[in-house]
Amino acid sequence: MRTLSLFVAAFAVIAGMVGIHLNDPLVLLLSVAAFGEALTQWLSAALSRFLQIFSFVFGVETLIFGTVFLLHKQGLWPDALKQYLIPESLSLTVALFGIAVYAASHIPVIKQITRIADPYFDASEMTTARLWPFRSFTLPANRLAIGMVVFLVLINQVEVAIDVRLSFFSRDWFNAIQTKNQPDFWYQLVAVFLPWATVFVAAIVIEYVVTSLLVLRWRRFLTNRYTTRWLAKGAHYRVALKHSHADNPDQRIQEDVNAFINGGGNGVVASGGSGVYGYSITLVSTLTQLVSYALVLWGLSANFTIPGTQLAIPGFLFWVALIYAGLGTSIAHFIGRSLVKLAFLQQRFEASFRFGLARMREYSEQIALLGGEANEHAAAMGRFDHIYKNYLKIIGRRKKLQAFTAFYDQFSQFVPYIVAAPFYFAGKIQLGTMTQTARAFGSVQQSLNFFISYYTSLADFRAVLERLTTFDIAIDGANDALEIAPHIDVQQGTSPQLVLNKVQLRLPTDLGAANRVIVDEATFTLRRGESTLLNGPSGSGKSTLFRAISGIWPYGDGTIQIPQGSNVLLLPQRPYIPIGTLREAVTYPAPKDTYSQGEIEAALRQAQLPGLIDQIDQEDNWAQRLSGGEQQRLAIARALLAKPDWLFLDEATAALDEDNEARIYEALALQLPQTTIVSIGHRATLSSYHQRRIEMQPLANGAYQPLDVVLKAAE
Repeated sequence: MRTLSLFVAAFAVIAGMVGIHLNDPLVLLLSVAAFGEALTQWLSAALSRFLQIFSFVFGVETLIFGTVFLLHKQGLWPDALKQYLIPESLSLTVALFGIAVYAASHIPVIKQITRIADPYFDASEMTTARLWPFRSFTLPANRLAIGMVVFLVLINQVEVAIDVRLSFFSRDWFNAIQTKNQPDFWYQLVAVFLPWATVFVAAIVIEYVVTSLLVLRWRRFLTNRYTTRWLAKGAHYRVALKHSHADNPDQRIQEDVNAFINGGGNGVVASGGSGVYGYSITLVSTLTQLVSYALVLWGLSANFTIPGTQLAIPGFLFWVALIYAGLGTSIAHFIGRSLVKLAFLQQRFEASFRFGLARMREYSEQIALLGGEANEHAAAMGRFDHIYKNYLKIIGRRKKLQAFTAFYDQFSQFVPYIVAAPFYFAGKIQLGTMTQTARAFGSVQQSLNFFISYYTSLADFRAVLERLTTFDIAIDGANDALEIAPHIDVQQGTSPQLVLNKVQLRLPTDLGAANRVIVDEATFTLRRGESTLLNGPSGSGKSTLFRAISGIWPYGDGTIQIPQGSNVLLLPQRPYIPIGTLREAVTYPAPKDTYSQGEIEAALRQAQLPGLIDQIDQEDNWAQRLSGGEQQRLAIARALLAKPDWLFLDEATAALDEDNEARIYEALALQLPQTTIVSIGHRATLSSYHQRRIEMQPLANGAYQPLDVVLKAAE
């Protein structure tokens, strides 16, 4: 970027010298703008990677278009190429675009967008691509992404240039119709329109293909990034505990990531482009169209005066379009400004309704056994009522906005004809010039109406942006809980024992009273090879203590030392069973081919599940297929396969009868002789399977403290 800035600065000096020599204000203005572009190019090294792409493109275009402009001004441009001259102010325009990119980088909402977009354009991992008809090749993912965006910016600008050229065809063609010039009529149609229209159609198709591939690759990257961040280091668990504003992460990853990039549904590229890609590329294309047609409109205004007077205003038609579009944009913003908040709420209510229905499906057996269908129906319709009422507000607001935009769009197509009509009827312009005026006016007005046309989708996009931003903040906050003091520090110790030193457990703010202490002064040692039973009243922090030892509960203070290199496994009361084959459920979280067929069958037998062996490769929703006791025994089979150094059982046999529970503990003792077992349980019979007992004792401050209790019947 800084090398480019030096070239642009050198061009600015040359342009300044040419401007002084020719005494040309436009060249001098270009020199000033190029200096500003050079400065922003130099500063752009600290810009977001996504914005750097646009800054680079505009910097290169400033050099290319500016050089052509200076050659023309000095009479050095070949006469044979004069028909390919670019508009005089185009080099000035792209220089101003470059400055605008740097200025936009300081806008808060742009910073939000680039924080989400940038990682893809910084990704250095290798990827494979193919440029037809050549063979596949490998390159860094960010280089491919940057190349695709640059290509799309350029091809959009080419499309605008072709459209402008076709406006001149339209002028000459209608003039030929008015003057009944048959040869020129056919020449314009065959030699001008058909070649340019063919190139334009090809450009549209190529743009669609490249856009689709960019959107697909970008979505895959962001989906992988958010999924990785959400799952890493147990962040998903802490996000669910503490950050209630980061609801429905499944929706944010599946739906909002797609909407952020693309704005479309079902993975297809949205028409018009309403995601970050669409708004960035579409905005560049819109600005290019605005400048190109503004120049055309300015030139067409040469013979136009204020109706009823002889007063000529330079660029009269352009100023009419600017005032008309500015007034429309202001009214649209006034009508639709509340749509952003309503769209955010609508997405939240929709996600909550969907999540509630999924929960009903998950707990269908429990609901049926309790006869809770009426309650679930009432709860579901209560959640839908939020959707209904909020959408009524959206309808009311969009109704007013649509009424205005529909009237505005209908009236807009006649404005240029109304303005140009007096001059046409007075014989000052021909029919072709009038139609070109209408086309140029419509293009300028359409460009200026960008925010009117996209207001509703912009509101939806802003809601998506807020959801992804709060999701990022929630993940960062969940990870910060592992680092920012005070927190429970889980360390790798040199002792073979598992040591807790002055551990204090607190609830996250979102779970109740801020920083409420549930366990205090937990200082004890779990000795290697000594089975231990932890019990106490419900709500005394037993399960939370286990979660702190496993490293997923950082809220509190103190240190926990885990023996160096130890494998710790915690089995909760309700195990997680993924959808898939039974083999995958038993070996989870290890891959299904980690253990042999014989090892898996032996584990199922030892866990008292011999009847499931012949179904080991059958796919099913096993969480619904198996009873609570069978699910707990399946989790025990996992432990028998994993052979951890420390096994924590959080009421992991509570759904079993005493006989089956006894067989499970006997199997654990027999098959895992090197494993230290620590259990939470309330049954008196559990004492006979453990050598030590720790009980949660209440303290004066309302918290609990784990203290040793002598086991008279211990073996």
